[in-house]
Amino acid sequence: MNDATLPSSRIKNFPVAWFSMIMGFTGFSIAWMRAETVYDVGFAPSCVLRWVALGLFFLVAVLYAAKAVKYPGAVREEFTHPVKQAFGPTISIGMILLSIALLHDAPRLSFWLWSIGTVLHLALTLYVMSSWMHHTKYEITHMNPAWFIPVVGNILVPIAGLHHAPAEVSWFFYSVGLFFCPVLTAILFYRLIFHTSLPERFVPTLFIFIAPPAVGFISWYNLGGQVDAFAHVLYGVALFFALLLAVQANYFVRLKFFLSWWAYSFPLAALTIATLIMAKETGLGCYRVLGVVLLAVLTLLIVLLLVRTAIAVARREICVEGH
Repeated sequence: MNDATLPSSRIKNFPVAWFSMIMGFTGFSIAWMRAETVYDVGFAPSCVLRWVALGLFFLVAVLYAAKAVKYPGAVREEFTHPVKQAFGPTISIGMILLSIALLHDAPRLSFWLWSIGTVLHLALTLYVMSSWMHHTKYEITHMNPAWFIPVVGNILVPIAGLHHAPAEVSWFFYSVGLFFCPVLTAILFYRLIFHTSLPERFVPTLFIFIAPPAVGFISWYNLGGQVDAFAHVLYGVALFFALLLAVQANYFVRLKFFLSWWAYSFPLAALTIATLIMAKETGLGCYRVLGVVLLAVLTLLIVLLLVRTAIAVARREICVEGH
């Protein structure tokens, strides 16, 4: 391949999984927004972070739109692939997260991001689940925690949805996510215990196990306005998954860099936000301390991911065939 054809080939191999970076970075900006209210810090980095997140979204969206126009077959292949397909809804989830981040700064933009993102996510959820039900090629080894992505997006809808639409809309989406998350958890644990290990590039997606209960907690809190018994259960499950993965840290740090490393970011951001809510609502010092620790870890993680992603792009290690 010569240098003249390389840019074109990299657009063709530009994966939809790039939108997982938007999820992680936007979640990071929301975590800082929450921290600024809980700890009354003297500076507000989230004011910049959320707009940077929006800029990154448009950059990734433009590049993926260029791929869709020039290589529609490559996009079609992603959305019919038994593994890559699950990352399709990261597009709509990115929009929903941005609507949360911009809810107070730009309410009208937040409304349109939420409205388009929610409708698109419903369409993508129906498409992906229909594919699961009527497939002819899927095997248990194709399954990995990324399959949670279409489901978790539904649980996110109420956070901004309560400000943009009747509450019944939010309850509908929350109910869908709440029902299917335990179903997928059971199937995934069966796959992990009784079948071959995940391929190395998908090992980081194990962190996605943290997201359903953590996001479920945040939305439940927004729907009910308090940290009740069910909220404590959801938070406890999220914290347990985080501990389960933390004791395996030596295993994760040895992994080769893939774009799937961004799967570390959004679940950790969701747990950080949930912990900050617990700190504010319970007033307990243990949650305030844990919130600071998680925010620090999340910040270091985002910096690491940005640096490693930039290095990989410069070395042409991603957006290439088979990556």
